[in-house]
Formats: sequence, structure tokens, C-alpha cells
Amino acid sequence: MLNTDLESDSIEIPAFVPLQEITSYITLPIRGYFIPCPSCQRELRINARFAGKKVSCKHCQSSFRFNPDVEVNGEPPQVYVYCPHCEERLRVARKYLGAKVACKGCHGELVVEDPSEAKG
Repeated sequence: MLNTDLESDSIEIPAFVPLQEITSYITLPIRGYFIPCPSCQRELRINARFAGKKVSCKHCQSSFRFNPDVEVNGEPPQVYVYCPHCEERLRVARKYLGAKVACKGCHGELVVEDPSEAKG
């Protein structure tokens, strides 16, 4: 010991406390929606760019105007995004919009935009 005035047991070494890691999440816009066809009830995947436009079912060829805000069987349609880390298409329930979630494929961290928060 360099300082002779100190005793070896008088020095208190603080406990190691790890710092919290700062996590960044990538915010993703909604790429599309999963909805049942109004005629045949088969599930369709419709890109968000067709919102408000007339679309046709690929199964029964029935045409209808696509409105992503309309609830189906009492629930809003599920959405999909593509993971920026692994490019996997992810199905996301509306209750997770705006929340921090992880990709089921690569566990990359992301947030899916909630369009209702952007309007407000």
C-alpha cells in the first residue's frame, strides 16, 4: 500500500453495478392488413396502399372497397410488417401497435406505428 496512513481493511470497495443498456427500437409503418373477404370469408392479405380503394378477392373474384378501420367480427383487422433485421413478414395484433416487440424470427427489437396515435 502506498499510503501508510490507511489500513488495508479501511478501504471500502463499492459493489459493481452494471449500467442499464440503452436499447433502440426501429419504428415501422404498417405494410398491410389481414382481413376476411366479405363474400367467401377467406383471409386476404391486402397492402396498406389499397386503403379506401376497390379490391378483388383472389379466391372468389368478389369486389369490395377496402377500409382498414372497419372491425371484423368485433375486432380490428390484424396488420403485417416486414422485420428490418431479417425481412420476415410479421403478423401483429392491433393491441401491440405502438408497443415495443421482438421479431419472432431474429428477436430484433421494433415498434409498429400506431396510426391512431399519429392522427391524434
